[in-house]
Amino acid sequence: MTLSPVDYDDRQHVGYARGRRMPDAARELWMRTFAEHAPPQRPLDVLDLGSGVGRLTPALAQTFGSATGVEPSDRMRAVAEVEAAHPGVRYLAGQAEAIPLADDSVDLVLMMLSYQHVRDRAAAAREIDRVLRPGGRLFIRGVFSDRMPDIDWHRYFPRARDIELTMFPTTSEVEAAFAPVGLKPIQMVRVREPMSASLAETAERLSHRAISTFEHLTEAEIEEGFERLGAAVAAETTPVPSYNDSDLMVLARA
Repeated sequence: MTLSPVDYDDRQHVGYARGRRMPDAARELWMRTFAEHAPPQRPLDVLDLGSGVGRLTPALAQTFGSATGVEPSDRMRAVAEVEAAHPGVRYLAGQAEAIPLADDSVDLVLMMLSYQHVRDRAAAAREIDRVLRPGGRLFIRGVFSDRMPDIDWHRYFPRARDIELTMFPTTSEVEAAFAPVGLKPIQMVRVREPMSASLAETAERLSHRAISTFEHLTEAEIEEGFERLGAAVAAETTPVPSYNDSDLMVLARA
């Protein structure tokens, strides 16, 4: 199965900030995790590559000193400029294959659920290596198809898992893409991320369809999935929090 590229300027930017809003506890968890594995000096210049609507960009600036969000979608970036403004942040048009920054200009690159959208991975690896300073780090927070956890909402949309197994690369594919430029994996961190306080909250988030997997499901599959999910919400008597087991691959530049 070959998946077509997702155009975030078409539908995904609508409701993305609501559908993918991050609980404070999750944001704080990610900042602690990033700080633990980042270069030790402070401040750091951070590149949020594929920054979307700026879910984490202001927190990166607050944690490390400054952050640049680079995002190819004009409409996603426009949302970030309004809803995720911060004095230590700037947002620029660009993409992983063509980063609008100078050589050796950042200490840390974060790709938060954006690597799977990169089409020319060899070009992206060269660009990331170009902008990273010696001793810099690359964080890829992704889903790796050889490490895919059980994801709660997949049970209501049965084909979603197969789509994501195709969408996301394996760990070895990522390692192979960066090996030619000398960016080497030094750690894989599993993070248990709080997502929703109840199934009803999960359903409300999913109603915005702010997950690119929905772009590859048919309308009939989506409608049937939300019917199943709605029935489960109606049957929920005691709210049960949901968590997401997330992987963070840490790569280092010599």
